[in-house]
Amino acid sequence: MAASTGNTPLYHRVSHVLIILVILTYGIYIGQEILIPLALGGLLAILLRPVEAWFMRIGLHKVIAICLTLLVAIVVLAGLATFISMQVSTFSEDWPQLQQNLTDFYQDVRRWVRSEYHVSYRQQAQYLKQAQQKTLESLQGSGAGAIAAISGPLGTLALLPIYVFLLLYYRTMLLKFIVSLFPEKEAPRVWDILSQVKTVIQSYVIGLLLETTCVALLNSLGLLALGVKYAVMLGVIAAILNLIPYIGGLIAIGLTVIIAFMNTPDPTILMGVVAVFLVVQFIDNNFFVPMIVGSKVKVNALVSIVGVLIGGAIAGVSGMFLSIPAIALLKVIFDRVDGLEPWGMLIGDDKPDDAKRPLFRLPFGEREGKKKG
Repeated sequence: MAASTGNTPLYHRVSHVLIILVILTYGIYIGQEILIPLALGGLLAILLRPVEAWFMRIGLHKVIAICLTLLVAIVVLAGLATFISMQVSTFSEDWPQLQQNLTDFYQDVRRWVRSEYHVSYRQQAQYLKQAQQKTLESLQGSGAGAIAAISGPLGTLALLPIYVFLLLYYRTMLLKFIVSLFPEKEAPRVWDILSQVKTVIQSYVIGLLLETTCVALLNSLGLLALGVKYAVMLGVIAAILNLIPYIGGLIAIGLTVIIAFMNTPDPTILMGVVAVFLVVQFIDNNFFVPMIVGSKVKVNALVSIVGVLIGGAIAGVSGMFLSIPAIALLKVIFDRVDGLEPWGMLIGDDKPDDAKRPLFRLPFGEREGKKKG
């Protein structure tokens, strides 16, 4: 894996890396229906590997250990899905009242528009009718995309257990295959990279689950303190949306404010909801992420945001979720391959010296100190 970069011009090295990244991105884009479920399966397989190893340590056969590991994972996910569905059913029972609140708000807005901007009810109805027609046209034009969006997640859920089982079963063979691709003298370095990749992804996923649990608990407690209805459901959904870095938190705030407004259109409650989520986001970004998630995955915020946007453009929500592990994996590789260390530095979160200085200074005291010296 060592490369003779001493005599190679800089633009050659940069262009080679960029070409490889473009080819990988394009390959992921055109093959996302196959690669995204496979990547999610690999992520889950790495996460569940300690459980499988524990079952094997107590003397179970490998196949039985993998089956029990998958059963544990399915039971946990089914319990979470059942809890959320129960909360959603309670929400659906109150939907007529929420719809009435929306109708009352709509009538108030119409009256306000008529009095402030002198737009009659008839003109407002025409504007709304035109907007509805444009929306229907866009939905009809994307009918195939809507079907794919519904069938895609179902196909992914059906394939995930199969992928996880096979990846766990053929794990040793796959690792040996990757090592055999490189010269024998590079085998220790390849094993080190594979070990670091496993550690980083495992730490990331486990830390993410702990972080999500803590965020869901804080969200639910804050909304319960405000007296917001469906507080637990909204807190859990917001925590799940928070899995999408940076962008998911904004979506969670908007969704919760809308539902809270539909239930109780009180400005103080809405401001309280925003305040709760901002405080939880502050605690999450400054305590939970550095302590739980960021101990192994050191990726700077700029690269994270750009990576999440690129992942979403390539593969939707799944691409957003997989973007940070993929960037962390690239950082592990870049840091250990000769000639690619600057790219690892670009992705990393090593703060420059200017960022370590205090934000505010006392110029007069500083000058006096220099004069005394």
